[in-house]
Parts: sequence; C-alpha cells; structure tokens
Amino acid sequence: MRVVKQNPNCEFGGHARPGRRWLRLRVRPAGARCSRCSKSRTGRAVEFDLRAALSRTMRLAEVRAPSAKRADPTGGQPADLEIGDTAGLETCGTGPAGVRRSAETPLRRFEIAGWTLLLLLLLAVRLPAATPYESLVAPTPQNKIDELVLARLKVLHLAPAHPCSDAVFLRRVTLDATGTLPSAAEAQQFILDRNPAKRGALIDRLLASDEFAEYLALKWSDALRIKAEFPINLWPNAAQTYHHWVYDGIRTNRPCDQFARELLTASGSDFENPPVNFYRAMQNRTPAGIAQTVALTLLGERAEHWPSNQLANLAVFFANVGRKATAEWKEEIIYFNPASTNAGALNGAAVRAVLPDGSRVKLTPDQDPRVVFADWLVKDPQFARSLVNRTWAWFFGCGIVQEPDDFRADNPPANPELLAWLAKDFAASGYDFKRLCRMILNSQTYQFAPLPADANPAAAANFAYYPLRRLDAEVLIDAIDQLTGSSEKYVSEIPEPFTYIPDNLRSIALPDGSITSSFLEMFGRPPRDTGLESERNNRISAPQKLTLLNSSLMQRKLEQSRMIEFQSSAGRLPDDIVTGMYLGILSRFPTAAETKTAEEYLKSGIGRRQGTVDLAWALMNSSEFLYRH
Repeated sequence: MRVVKQNPNCEFGGHARPGRRWLRLRVRPAGARCSRCSKSRTGRAVEFDLRAALSRTMRLAEVRAPSAKRADPTGGQPADLEIGDTAGLETCGTGPAGVRRSAETPLRRFEIAGWTLLLLLLLAVRLPAATPYESLVAPTPQNKIDELVLARLKVLHLAPAHPCSDAVFLRRVTLDATGTLPSAAEAQQFILDRNPAKRGALIDRLLASDEFAEYLALKWSDALRIKAEFPINLWPNAAQTYHHWVYDGIRTNRPCDQFARELLTASGSDFENPPVNFYRAMQNRTPAGIAQTVALTLLGERAEHWPSNQLANLAVFFANVGRKATAEWKEEIIYFNPASTNAGALNGAAVRAVLPDGSRVKLTPDQDPRVVFADWLVKDPQFARSLVNRTWAWFFGCGIVQEPDDFRADNPPANPELLAWLAKDFAASGYDFKRLCRMILNSQTYQFAPLPADANPAAAANFAYYPLRRLDAEVLIDAIDQLTGSSEKYVSEIPEPFTYIPDNLRSIALPDGSITSSFLEMFGRPPRDTGLESERNNRISAPQKLTLLNSSLMQRKLEQSRMIEFQSSAGRLPDDIVTGMYLGILSRFPTAAETKTAEEYLKSGIGRRQGTVDLAWALMNSSEFLYRH
C-alpha cells in the first residue's frame, strides 16, 4: 500500500490538497502508469471507498493517511490509496520512479489473496457515498442503553443509522449540553484530533462547564415556571433567587432526590429561601392545585386525568400549607400550619392518608405531611422514571414516554425495558444527574447520524436515528449574537430597579420568564404559565423565515459583525474565508463542491466584504444551521 499524491495536471480530473479527502481505493488496469499521480495509459481507475469497505466487510480499524494533518474535514470524502502491483511504474515528470516490487512470500501471497477477496466483495456490493453528517461504520454498543435500543430495533426489524461524523457530534453535544455553538477554533481542533477518546473527554468538559449549568437551569426553570409576572407572579426578587438556586444545584450536581425534597418541604420567606417559591410558582395555590403541580413536575403525570378521589388523596398532603404576608412588599412566608381549615387538613387530629401508589399512611398533628410525602416520593420508581424520561427528552427532543410529562396507562413507553433500566440505575446511583447525562451522551444511540437508515416511521419513535429539531429560541439568538459579536435587547414589564439586565447577558442565562425580546417571542420561547414541556414551540413559521431572511435586525447584526470584518480582511484567500465561515457557522469544514461554489461567488466581482456577508447570510439561513442534527 502507498499513498498517491495527486497531480493538478492529471487527466483524471486533478487532485485535492492533503487533509481534504479520505482514503479511496483505486483499482487500475495493468499497464504503465505514473508513480505519483497514477495516470494510466489504459483507462481510468475504478474507485471504491476503502473506509466504508473496511468497516462494512472486515470491521477493521479506520484507515487514514500517515500525516497527522490528513483529517476528515469534509465528513468522509475519500482521498487516494493505491493497492497492488507496482511493477513497471514510470514517471511523467511529477515525481521519482516507482518502488520496486517486494519479494513474494507465503505471507505476501496470503495478503494478496485477502485483498483479492476484499476487491471481489467491493465489486459485488454498491456502497453509499459518505456525507459530512455520518461515518460509514457499523454502530457499536457503548453501554447498556445501546444494548437495549439495538435489541428493540432488532425485534421491530428496524435498521439503526450510522454513527454521526465528528463534526456533527461536536456541534450536537455542545448545543444539547450547553445551548452554545462551538467556536471555529474548537471545531477545527476537535475534527483534527486523532484521539479515539476525544468524544468522551469533550462530554466530561461540557458537563463541568458553567454553560451546562446555565442551559439545564433554563430547562428546569421552564418546568418550575420561574416567572415574575402574571399569571405566576413570583416578583423579580423571588424569581432571580429561585433561578440561582436551581443553577447552583445543577452546577454542584445536587442529587435529584435532595433537590425534590428541598422543593417539597421548604418553609420560610420566598426572598430568602429559594425553594419556597415552588409553592408560589403556580396559578392554582389550593391544596388540589399544589397536588396537580407536584404530580406534573415530579411524577410526570397530569393529575387532571386521574380519578377525582386520587387527586383529593394527594391534596391531603398539602392541606396544611400556610401562607402569610410580611411588611416587605410582595414577600410571602410559606409554613406548616397545623391549624389549617382546608379540606383534609390535620387540624389537631390524626388523618389516614392515601399515597399515589395506593399505600396508606397515618399523619399526625406534630408532623408536616409534606415530609411524609417527600420520604415516599424519592423512593417511588415513578419519580426516577419521570426524571430520566424528562432528561432523555431534553437530549433527543422526545421522551421514551411522549409527551415527557404525560405518563398514563394508555400512553406506554416506546422502549419499556430501556425506561425501566434507566430509572433503576438512576436511583441506584443516588440520583446523580450528571452521571445520567454522561451515560446518555456517551451512548451510540445519542451519537447516531441524523440520516435514517430505515424509512419505517417507527424508526423515529424507537430512536433509530437522531431526530432533527429546530434550535430553541434562546439558543438560536445566542448563536447569532456569538457569530456576529452583537447582543440582544431585552424588555421586562417590571420596571427598574427590581429587574436588572446586564449587558451581553445570554438568553439561556435569563433568570426570569418575564424578561423577553421580540425575537424570543417570535421563535416560540415558552411563557412558563403551566410547566408543560409542550409550551415551547420549535416549529418553524413564515414570520421566522422572513426575520432571518430579510429583516433589518439580521442585516444590522451581519453588517456590524466582527467575524465578517476578520474574514474579509486583506490578505485572506477565498479558500481561507470559506473554510473559516463554515467552521464558525456550521462547525465543519466545507466539502470540495461547497468550497468551489463559494470561491466562485467571492471571485465574481461582488466584492470581498459583500461576498463574505452574503456567504454568512446564506449559511445562517440554512437548515443545517437552524436545526439540531
């Protein structure tokens, strides 16, 4: 085997530069040929993708060119590798004479026979071309998640997708874990990194970042309805302290059972004890309303579908929640009121209460019923099922039970074995949230390509490929601002000084659902009125398309962009501009065809700066930029 350098003057169509293509097997007819460019006097070569062939037929390790700089920037376009007889090599002025043929030995004959078999298999099977989005290797289970998913797919006769490419994985996991677009430098470094353990190392780094805590705090804030204004009415002081408590819990990896227990049993001022706001961040603050909120948030069940007596039974545990105002404006104290007159309250006498699983407990006047319920909740399997399903939905766009907050008998999980195992493992780990995230992100299931290998609609519901979905409103505007060096203008119905919005604050870090912008409203940011996951609307609409295509907002951001200024600066070659724009906006290298098209446009007389602005505009309006994939 030897790597063949390509000659731009070769009649076979020219050759790409090092680092631009994957290895490609070129089978040539007998006859004299050039030792450098392999120009054959007897006809064109027949080409096969060696990377795909080895992976599909022999399951060998990935074959790459010897140089460390030969990366996969185009997501799998092959370069040239010639295998076979080197006798009779001549030169055509492009390099030295060919290498002498090695002596034939039994081992050599065995190698030749092996390659002959491989070539016969290649001739018999037509292999698909690689794309920038997938790696043409067979999916390999990485953990128990993959074993259960692949087993389910096998039962359903569904084919799993190929693994995604490194470029796709970097962009996907950075957006899913931190709500942040990777920089061009991060994309280039990751794609060129040859360390086979780089994906796991990236996941560990992201989970330890402040951005992970910010983005998952956003997700939890949606579920917990952290909003200062109507109809939740927390008031900014309480909303900001509540959000910070959630953020700090994720950053320090507070166990989820402790997180839930603190929410359920909190007492004190809503300004001074953040989890107290759980009992204020709901529209219906009666015992029945609290019960509905608890069921939705911590059990993933919609109590309005329950029998009326079951909801009444759960409401008993919150019948003694007391509220009182203070001299501080909008401050409220939550406390255990043993003398409550609510229906089902203790009121000085013991009460027999029924838990959601049907078991009975005795509530005494000297014990807060919320503590009894919290003790039961963190041991109930449904609590773990609800949390792992919600987390799965945050990373995949849909839950194992879909909707992720609608567990019921007539809405079964897509993969019951997977949900059961995840819940059991999560509880056994001590409700370690980061461990759960790490396990999901490291799975081959999460790292499937976004291109389905099976047209059956059941493939999507059973996680046979990664589902496409539009970026969240907050993530999208942050990505645009990151690329253009601009910032968003937020507004709030609450006047200063109670609501302070620092300059350059990212949308994913906003502590209060009342702080918003016209962009966030247009692109479906949830109002945080109910805590339902379905409040967020990520469906693309005509006004959204027009805003991105033809609004003064986007034009102004692009015209003032520091990225545009740098990329269009004097001395940068068109190829460098195109590569930099693709790495920064799409987190990958451009393909040869994309490079050719973009370079031709930049050289068309449009002007360097205007051409760069137009290229950025086109890429930022592409589905590849707007969608997680």
